[in-house]
Amino acid sequence: MTRVLRWGLLGTADINKALIPPLRLSKRNKLLAVASRSQSKADAYAREKKIKRAYGSYEALLADPDIDVIYNPLPNALHAEWTIKAVEAGKHVLCEKPLALSLAEVDAIEAAARRWNKVVSEAFVYRSHPQALKVKQLIDSVELGRIKFVRGSFTYPDTSPENYRLKPEMGGGGLWDVGCYPINYMRTMLAMEPVEVFGWQVIGPTGVDETFVAQMRFPGEVHAQFDCSMVVPYHVFMEFVGDEATLIIPNPFIPGPNRSLYLVRNGKNKTIYVKGPDTYISEVENIADAILLGQPPAVSLADSRNNIAAILALFESAKTGQPVRL
Repeated sequence: MTRVLRWGLLGTADINKALIPPLRLSKRNKLLAVASRSQSKADAYAREKKIKRAYGSYEALLADPDIDVIYNPLPNALHAEWTIKAVEAGKHVLCEKPLALSLAEVDAIEAAARRWNKVVSEAFVYRSHPQALKVKQLIDSVELGRIKFVRGSFTYPDTSPENYRLKPEMGGGGLWDVGCYPINYMRTMLAMEPVEVFGWQVIGPTGVDETFVAQMRFPGEVHAQFDCSMVVPYHVFMEFVGDEATLIIPNPFIPGPNRSLYLVRNGKNKTIYVKGPDTYISEVENIADAILLGQPPAVSLADSRNNIAAILALFESAKTGQPVRL
């Protein structure tokens, strides 16, 4: 009989609502518990979401011997601390992006995962979806020719006072929150790391980057640009420009079950339809593959480290007004 992985939610973040349905649909995963910072809040959330166990502290959830996997959607500044605590408690972890806010934190997570032989993966949800696999296939083929330029964007409006993403001490700001996506997408699809970056940021009244605009240079003179923001309407896309054709991905980061890609060659558009499961089903099944079958997770810790290195270099560039080599 297939082993079923029992999951616990570390907090009551809004993003949980995306993960709960696929955990209930999966034959290899089961949602068992949720924790909050108070028992009353945990109980209310568990009743609303029909979750069997509720804990009034994060520590109590980690102490539950029946929990196999922790989902960590806490504010960015708490990701590393509670991911390490979960691993030390004997749990595997799916942690929301960004995995950490420094390379030292990533190294500490990696050391803990290796010591306790646990799977830890950053939740770039698109990475395990068929759409991303199709994009990678097209870029690696001769369809586009040699890649010359890459462009991307991820913006959305949210300046509500209670949003922790507006607090510098919590790892807030547009680059950490959504700019990490186009960086990860570019690195993944090109299978290369940037060699030089340059960034500009617009600091909002709370002290975080509300808008960030970046350039990155990859080996082979592949040039990339992206923007991210928390103060303009929702806008996402990725575009890979080759010397033969251009590939446009309108919904790169949250693919969904049925999406279209557009291949533009000599001014003519070709629509490529990609069928796949709900975005988050792919993610939880990928974690199950890693834990139960020993397969590499879609996002490795080395991958996460390189993504965070690029983010930190962009912040340094924006601060100094100079390009930064990696």
